[in-house]
Amino acid sequence: MPRPVLDESRIHTSIRDTVANHHRHMVDQVEVAIAKHTVLVVGMALNPMPKKARAALDAAGIAHGYLEFGSYFNTWRERNALKMWTGWPTFPMVFVKGALVGGANDVQALIVSGELKKMLA
Repeated sequence: MPRPVLDESRIHTSIRDTVANHHRHMVDQVEVAIAKHTVLVVGMALNPMPKKARAALDAAGIAHGYLEFGSYFNTWRERNALKMWTGWPTFPMVFVKGALVGGANDVQALIVSGELKKMLA
């Protein structure tokens, strides 16, 4: 089932550009990094979960890129653009070959099950 996203026809034409470009630079940075890295972790400072995801990837010998956007004390509004773009509510956001696979616990489960290695083959 696709996730609900407000159809553009239900957004008034006078604000469509504002909606489409809200902190677009954040999404653009992630898109560029996704194109560069087979595995990408997007996180934030002071949050232990991005560190957990990166440690799990390191322990599995899986190379990955990392982007860090602020901390609990700043840039939360900008990070919201990433949450709206992906539909994923927390950090980290882990991408494998351009696909969002979830957060730290999700990537750990993929490692344990062997599915991540299959995705990378």
